[in-house]
Amino acid sequence: MEEDVAAATAAAACYQPASPPRDACVYNSCYCEENIWKLCEYIKNHDQYPLEECYAVFISNERKMIPIWKQQARPGDGPVIWDYHVVLLHVSSGGQSFIYDLDTVLPFPCAFDAYVEDAFKSDEDIHPQFRRKFRVIRADSYLKNFASDRSHMKDSSGNWREPPPSYPCIETGDSKMNLNDFISMDPEVGWGAVYSLSEFVHRFGSQNY
Repeated sequence: MEEDVAAATAAAACYQPASPPRDACVYNSCYCEENIWKLCEYIKNHDQYPLEECYAVFISNERKMIPIWKQQARPGDGPVIWDYHVVLLHVSSGGQSFIYDLDTVLPFPCAFDAYVEDAFKSDEDIHPQFRRKFRVIRADSYLKNFASDRSHMKDSSGNWREPPPSYPCIETGDSKMNLNDFISMDPEVGWGAVYSLSEFVHRFGSQNY
């Protein structure tokens, strides 16, 4: 395992990021779905990598309680328990995939194998109700279909739980709000494909992982 992570780290050293530096990316705390949408938009508008190499990845489960380690919200040894989280996956033609997580204390971007090792750890040590699932959506499909009116970020009195982004809400010709279809881990709902952690790693990790 250590050799695999070392190899991933070495691969990352030769990798040219698909995004600007972290502090130059569009970022609003607690709006990870929009942060990643904006990152997909950036990649589409800059031709460094083909957009079809990139995916939005929603992480959640049926209980909407998922542990992720190495998050800025809790940078120590313990995990943050999110209801959902969203990252960008770049399946590089160089053979190593990379994760872009604007909320992690890990490198940005981070080699896939190293990110999985540090941020997700293993399902074997996690109670089944907390095990993560992954909805993986092609970036072009995400840009075309995602819509959010940000209503999920308002309390019962209509006040914002967190300040909203300054740019207009993301919407499509057909929808102003379909965020729940992306958070859902029901494979019969929404876009993309849903994986368990082991399936996700097998599909996108290095062959030696």
